Amino acid sequence: MHTLTIPAYPLLEKIRQQKPLVHHLTNWVTIYDCASIVKVLGASPVMAHAAQEVAQMSNLALSLVLNIGTLTVDFVEAMKIAALSANKKGIPVILDVCGAGATAFRDEKCFELLKEVTINIIKGNASEIAKIAGQNVETKGVDSTEVAHDMVAVARALSLKYHATVVVTGKEDIVADGVTTYLVKNGHTMMTHVVGTGCMATSVIGTFAAVEPDLAFAACCGLLCFEIAAECAVQKAKGPAHFKEELFDCLFNLDGKTVDRMQRVEKI
Repeated sequence: MHTLTIPAYPLLEKIRQQKPLVHHLTNWVTIYDCASIVKVLGASPVMAHAAQEVAQMSNLALSLVLNIGTLTVDFVEAMKIAALSANKKGIPVILDVCGAGATAFRDEKCFELLKEVTINIIKGNASEIAKIAGQNVETKGVDSTEVAHDMVAVARALSLKYHATVVVTGKEDIVADGVTTYLVKNGHTMMTHVVGTGCMATSVIGTFAAVEPDLAFAACCGLLCFEIAAECAVQKAKGPAHFKEELFDCLFNLDGKTVDRMQRVEKI
């Protein structure tokens, strides 16, 4: 294990220059915040859910973000249509397994998606990822519960099983693609007091993946920029509501010197 400096800021600059279209079929609770965070990064979000148009919309995009936070049978069917279109085009598909482990229905639909389409990045908290990896865990709604497993090993094994990059968010984020594993140690506990920061992180990862083919590197860079912005926001915030405003502003104004100075990342 060794500490290193990741050139994350050049990817953020690339997003600002290229303004990629990022297609979402996402959580209805957090949809506005997911769209906003993508826009703050400099990219273009589109939140098209109708089965009649998702294939065409995915064909226009440079990445596809799926989030099962507020799933229904019809919604998941639309996700499959969008993902098959994205697979055909060759753009990355990111799946947030939000709430996996909470109900049998939610688990069933996660596994359906993983079986029927190609998912390039699987993202969740520790209990969600452990459940998808076959561990006997439960999730408290959409919040993580304690997991008595080596999550680096779990992430690596899941990555190899699905030939995907796996992202486990938490106090230390794990990004594993079967070859390289990053530990991202930025962020702040204030993020846990704001609904939607996990969903926003998925949208950030999807945005960085739109401009970088090395998906583990893209996810690592996205998390670094997002969580460094969160650390900057905490210094100005009076509470959760103010923090959310400052998070958007700090990410919008993030510069390379700040990213290089504040990042805490290890490669194992």
